[in-house]
Amino acid sequence: MFAPDNRTALLLIDVQRAFDDPKWGPRNNTDAEANIARLLASWRAAAAPVVHVFHDSRTPGSPLHPASPGNAPKPEAMPRAGEPQFRKNVNSGFIGTSLETYLRAQGIERLVVVGLTTNHCVSTTVRMASNLGFITAIVSDATATFDRKTVDGRHRSAQEVQDAALSDLNEEFATVVTTDQLAVVPQEVAPASEPMAAFAGIGTHRPIS
Repeated sequence: MFAPDNRTALLLIDVQRAFDDPKWGPRNNTDAEANIARLLASWRAAAAPVVHVFHDSRTPGSPLHPASPGNAPKPEAMPRAGEPQFRKNVNSGFIGTSLETYLRAQGIERLVVVGLTTNHCVSTTVRMASNLGFITAIVSDATATFDRKTVDGRHRSAQEVQDAALSDLNEEFATVVTTDQLAVVPQEVAPASEPMAAFAGIGTHRPIS
């Protein structure tokens, strides 16, 4: 169902350099970016739709603020010319953007969601995609998150946070899948992403004011 085709989009959420900042704490799944690159190669090889969502923090000094170098995409997920980009400043990729309008105009019915972080913007976007009627998959090993504390101060490892987020989504909002189930281009032969002419310029869809 989720093979790359013209009705199944690969949706990348917040694959940005800011998440390399040590301020976030310990992280799980350091293979996430490599798996995202494999999926990108598969979708591009099939000429299937690839859609990027990026977070623009409103907080001055945030690694995700537009003025910060961390706002830029990670090299494994650099958009190519013609691949649409949507910029958000809340958790959901659908709020304040024309993402839904674009997907419907393109006849896209299914979404394969990857990115950072699993329990925040990825989860929020997946939940809303499902509620909007898109058939949605989340790729467990192409997502990642960080350690968190519970409200009573107990420590939860990043993997515990990841497992809880995925289990909450599975069969309720999405199908949880792995990269190996979807990728058709082996990692060792996957073509490298071509850099954009300018990150903010090509194919960017600004939030609706």
